[in-house]
Amino acid sequence: MATFSIRYLRRFIFNHLHNSDYESPLSRLINFFLIILIVTNVLAVMLESVDSIYWAYKPFFDGFEFISIGLFSIEYLLRLWCVPEEHPEQKAWKTRLQWMMSGGAIIDLLAILPAYLNFIVPIDLRFLRILRLLRLLKLTRYFVSLQILLAVIEREKGSFQAVVFILLIMIVMAAGGIYVVENKAQPGVFSSIPQAMWWAVVTLTTVGYGDVTPITNIGKLLGAVITILGVGLAALPAGILATGLANELSLRNQRLVQEFRNMLLSNQIDYLHENEQIEKIRKKIGLGKEQTHDVIMQLIREKDLEEKEQSQASFRYCPHCGEKLPEG
Repeated sequence: MATFSIRYLRRFIFNHLHNSDYESPLSRLINFFLIILIVTNVLAVMLESVDSIYWAYKPFFDGFEFISIGLFSIEYLLRLWCVPEEHPEQKAWKTRLQWMMSGGAIIDLLAILPAYLNFIVPIDLRFLRILRLLRLLKLTRYFVSLQILLAVIEREKGSFQAVVFILLIMIVMAAGGIYVVENKAQPGVFSSIPQAMWWAVVTLTTVGYGDVTPITNIGKLLGAVITILGVGLAALPAGILATGLANELSLRNQRLVQEFRNMLLSNQIDYLHENEQIEKIRKKIGLGKEQTHDVIMQLIREKDLEEKEQSQASFRYCPHCGEKLPEG
């Protein structure tokens, strides 16, 4: 009996913290509370950077930080405890380990770890405040747009790695080239290839601070070529990200449309009259009104076509003239 109660409690917590398909007033309230807590933590960090405000309300800021650490720690431990419900057929320790290695769990850990490290190793308070801004990353769990972005980055990480690798090669080659042509003219500015890499970075990324510039004709020509190459190189990550986002949104829309269609068919809803029920399903799925209308019209057309084919199949027709043949 006790085991059943613990299992039921663990399932209850899992549905309200982990299960994105489960929705109830309590789960919405928990998500809303955690979002508000994250945002207020970030606002507190920003206000603490103003010394006059921080010292005037220091007890309030310190108390709020202790409460936040406690709540985030409880959330992390509860997520860790109930996550085996995601894969009941798998051993609990293995599921927990997999979750701890996931991006969301790492973000949750980073949100509380600096505070506990401060009790063990003395850390500069200003540095600790900045680390607390990592809690802003916890919002990725509650906003679909951020989840889509992370999914695109995860799927296209190979392309991003290739771009970074090409960028590193070009930085080294550009730094080496500008060192060769500018070293004699500006020995203090381009004294070595590592020092010339600063110019290569700001030139290839088309930032161009102007604090370090070539003065020889060959150096200026090389700088112009590198700047032009940098424009194309800088556009590569943006192109990869834009294409990935477009593909991800398209796949997501297709999944939502198919899920909405399946729910309509499984529930046997009257597409023409049960508008309230359809609206509830639409909001639950997260589908747009235009897409919902298109799905319903498509289902109506398919139903009419099916009825027409069934009615035609009940009659026999002459293969020559197409006239209906008498039954029997």
